[in-house]
Amino acid sequence: MPESTTPAQIPLWLDCDPGHDDACAMLLSIYHPALRILGISTVNGNAPLENVTKNGLSVLEAIGATDVPLYKGAKEPFCRPVRSAAEVHGAGGLAGTDLLPEPTCEIQPGNTINAMRDALLACPPKTAWLVAVGPLTNAALLFAVYPEVAAHIKGISIMGGGIGDDFAPSVSLGPGYVDEKGKNRGRHGNYTAFAEFNFWADIESARSVFLNPVLKPKTFLIPLDVSHQAYTTPKARDMLLNGENGKTRLRVMFNELLEFVAGTYKDGWGMDTGAPLHDPLAVAILLADHPDSETRIDFNDNDGERWDIDVVLGGEQEGRTVATKLQHGKPGVMIPRSLDTEKFWKVLESCMAKADEKTGFVKLS
Repeated sequence: MPESTTPAQIPLWLDCDPGHDDACAMLLSIYHPALRILGISTVNGNAPLENVTKNGLSVLEAIGATDVPLYKGAKEPFCRPVRSAAEVHGAGGLAGTDLLPEPTCEIQPGNTINAMRDALLACPPKTAWLVAVGPLTNAALLFAVYPEVAAHIKGISIMGGGIGDDFAPSVSLGPGYVDEKGKNRGRHGNYTAFAEFNFWADIESARSVFLNPVLKPKTFLIPLDVSHQAYTTPKARDMLLNGENGKTRLRVMFNELLEFVAGTYKDGWGMDTGAPLHDPLAVAILLADHPDSETRIDFNDNDGERWDIDVVLGGEQEGRTVATKLQHGKPGVMIPRSLDTEKFWKVLESCMAKADEKTGFVKLS
């Protein structure tokens, strides 16, 4: 890893629960030239902690990034039973390919929350980002134990939740529900009609992050309404599979992973468009205001819309994201309505090409 951050680079710590889309978030975080990865922490989510941690090490091995430090984080939610997403990602969290290598790199020793704090505070003030794309257990612990980190970082980018209704009219999250007034309402979640998995898996932790007044004005949120605009269509998968140097072992591995999760979405939700690629969008949005137009990925925040976010703790709507639009100009959470998906896929493919170069364009034997 680079020892210092150039003006064009954005330092980030990636907190994830390595499943299929997390692997793509790792690829983007590590190989985009405008980003500098500080470290990775894992959290129980898509699969149990031991599984997702090994998955993270295997992905680092596969993409030639064994120098990136990876720490094992929280094994369970703050105060709820463990929940996982085996029906989407498989029991181990990264089903669908036999090409994932056994890792030679090891889990970093020491306390994960301390490592996150140290790495973020070592960056100049208002430069580093925490990108959290799994349940928010580690993030909530970080800001609870070390509140000074919230003031020091530039911001936090989160993948989670779902706004529903007419937030993104072109997006359907599935069958909705009838509210207490008899009105048909749009679906908010992917695990229940109300709850998205990352928030549902640790509701108290998610709520604590969004109710932090220091974090609120510098939080980006990628909900399902946005991630369901970046489907792994056959066209997108073909682009990632066939690089300038043809099909490499790495590209075939990622293609098999994306085909697997596309199949689970087709079988489980009847989606023929491919699976939404949630997590890397929370990385890509860090490039939304980049001064270089070639680097910038446009995200539309509807002329500066900002939001208050809360998460329902219990009852029928447990885990629901409650978004309240703020008066224009008032600081709050930024939630884009849409993004330049074509640019996003091209950027992801360019990172795949860099990983290919690093690993030597290895072909399948």
